[in-house]
Formats: sequence, C-alpha cells, structure tokens
Amino acid sequence: MTATPVTASTAAEGQREAVRREAGKAPLGLVLILGSLSAFAPMATDFYLPGLPAMAADLDTRVSLVQLTLTVFVIGLALGQLVVGPLSDAWGRRRPLLTGLVVYVTGSLVCVAAPTVEVLIAGRVIQALGASAAIVLSRAIVRDLYSGTTMTRFFSTLMLVSGAAPVLAPVLGAQVIAVSHWRVVFGVLVLFGVVLLIAVALRLPESLPPARRQEARLLAHLRRYAHLLRDLRFVAYIAIGGLMFASLFVYISSSPFVLQEAYGFSVREFSLVFAVNGAGIVTAGQLNRVLVGRFASELRLLGLGVVVGVAAVLTVLVAVVQDWTVAVLVAALFPAVAVFGMVVANATSLALAEHAASAGAASSLQGMVQFLTAGVAAAVVGLAGEGSALAMALGMTVCMGLALVVLVVLVALSGGGSSRPRRAPRRAASR
Repeated sequence: MTATPVTASTAAEGQREAVRREAGKAPLGLVLILGSLSAFAPMATDFYLPGLPAMAADLDTRVSLVQLTLTVFVIGLALGQLVVGPLSDAWGRRRPLLTGLVVYVTGSLVCVAAPTVEVLIAGRVIQALGASAAIVLSRAIVRDLYSGTTMTRFFSTLMLVSGAAPVLAPVLGAQVIAVSHWRVVFGVLVLFGVVLLIAVALRLPESLPPARRQEARLLAHLRRYAHLLRDLRFVAYIAIGGLMFASLFVYISSSPFVLQEAYGFSVREFSLVFAVNGAGIVTAGQLNRVLVGRFASELRLLGLGVVVGVAAVLTVLVAVVQDWTVAVLVAALFPAVAVFGMVVANATSLALAEHAASAGAASSLQGMVQFLTAGVAAAVVGLAGEGSALAMALGMTVCMGLALVVLVVLVALSGGGSSRPRRAPRRAASR
C-alpha cells in the first residue's frame, strides 16, 4: 500500500471538521451567538425608534435630522458589508468580527454621550460599520461549517433568535423609553455589543482555515463580486430575500402609525400584535427546519413561502380598500409577516450554497441588497404617508409581487423545481 499524501484541501477539510466538532460541543451556544450577531441590525435600527420625538426635543433639533440617524445607519450597514465580507474571505472570520464588535461598541458609546444631533449621526455611522461585520459574518460562518439541507436547517434555527428581533425590538425599546431617558436605549446597545464581544472572543472559534482563504487585493475582491453577479440564480435568491425583507421593513415602519393612529389601538394592544407576529416568524422558521429535506426541497419551500405571502398581502390590501374590520386586517398581517422566517432561511441557504469559497463576499452582497431595498421601500411608503393603511398595504403587496415575479424566473432557470441544480457532491462533513 502507498500512503495517501496530505494535500492542502484535505488538511483544510480536516481543520473544518475540527472547528465544526468544537462548535458542536454547545450547539445552543452557537445558535445564540450567531443568532444574536444576525440580530444586530434590527436591534440598532428599531430599538430606539420610540425615542425619536424625545431625542429631537432633548437635542433641540428638527425631527428630520433625528430621522437621518436611521437613514445613515441603513446606508452604513449596506456599504460596510461590501468591505467586510471580502476581507473575511482573505483574513478569516474572527479578526474582522472582533474588530467590528469593538467599532460597534465605540459608536454606541458616542451615541450615548452625543451632545448634538451631528455627533449622534456620526456615532450612528460608526455603529453601522461595526454592526455590518456581525451581520455578514454570522451568515458566512454558517456557510463555513455546514452545507446542503443541514445549512438550511441551521439558518431556520437561527430564526429562534434573530427572526423575532425586527418585530420585538420597537416594543422593548418603547418599554425602556417609558421608564428612562432615550440615552439609556443606546446604553443597552452598548451592553449588547460588549456581551457579544466577550462571547465571540471566548466561544466562537475561527471557521475559515488559512488553506481556504482568498487573495486580499482590491482587484481580487472585484473579481469575486463580478463572478457572483454573473450567477443569475444567486442574484435571484438575494433579490427574493431582499424583497421579503423590504416587505417586513414596510410593515415595521408603518404599522405603529397605522394601527395606533388609524385604527385606535392602544400601546398595549399594538405591542401584543407585534409580539404575536414575531412569534409567527419564529414558528415559520422552525416549521421550515422540520420540512426541509424531509418533505420538500429548499426551492419548493421558498416558493410556498412567497405564494402564501402574496396571498396574505393581497388580503391585507383588499381589507383596507373594502374597509373590512380591523380583525381581518390583523389576521392577514400574521401570515404576511410570518413567512419571513421561511423565505429568508431558504433564500440565504440557496444563495450561499454554490459559493463556499466566497461566502463572505456572497453574504455581503445579500446583506447590501436587503438593507438598500428595505430602506428604499420604507422611504417611498413614508413619502406616501406613514399613517396610511393603504400605503402600507400597497408597499407590502408590491414587494411581495416582485418577489413572486423573480421566483417564476428562478423556477424557469432551475428547470422546474430542483433546489440545487449545480451542487457538487455533498461531503460527509455536515452534521
């Protein structure tokens, strides 16, 4: 017999398996850490929204300038991910992630102490650049460790932590604002960042071995982006995920005004609706984890989620136009929001499946599309009237309808339903 040479690829796979075993010692801890990292954006964007009027009064400035703190944060998130993702493909995940968490905590501290709205805006930019690392690298780490339906199930499991955050963050922020100062909200975000920084430093090993890293030069980054954008399936998956996120963002930004001002909900009633819809996202994510690979493929579950979402938002639209009871409106909003847990888990898994070597760059593009699409959709609906139920319903319907159009094109590209038409033979590494 002759000895089998140990190549760079087999050594890298051995290190990958060792990292997976290390992470597998505490799967709940891994889910909590990565879920919390992926929840950075909704925590930092929605948590302080109830305090906007108080912030404008305290800083003696216009409301529009305080609202600018949300705009610059979304832009910072989108642009920051474009830089962090490719760098992590070259340097590994831990170093950019730890650096990003330090930057996030620093930006949050600037917001806590901001004497003027200009300093507050600067703090939000710093905060966004740091948060972008947490968002993009949480997805890239999952792709490093898992593949196939195992990866999809893990993304679904992350919804236990991250799925409810976009919906529950404003409710929790309102409770903090009700009993304290708006600066305390940013203090809570400082604490959130510090806890995650410690958790990552102590409990999250490096997931990208040196043998699997890419070039760090700018031209190499641009080539990776060009390669990703030539993959029409990848573009379709991130477009569907972005449009779904945009629909959710329209709901988050509009429903406080619609339900409380147009339909007369009390703060407690509104908080209850938000909480129930948050539970719907988590439930849909867990249902997806059970179904994927056993009863249906990722693409079929993705399609099911989009179709259910379209039917739900059309019901919302008809309920508003026909002036049906608010009970019908609230009931239709539940599936319209809940399908986020199913659609985004499958869209993310399918988008990253064929790009293990560029998982950071692929995750960057996905995040940028999500936040830019959501920001534009929310801004357009806001211009049409934040308190308008019709504007909210139309915004959600347009986003879902466009997702359905992309889905139809995607199914045609995929030959009618194969969820991973170009997947290489699966390695026996995933657990």
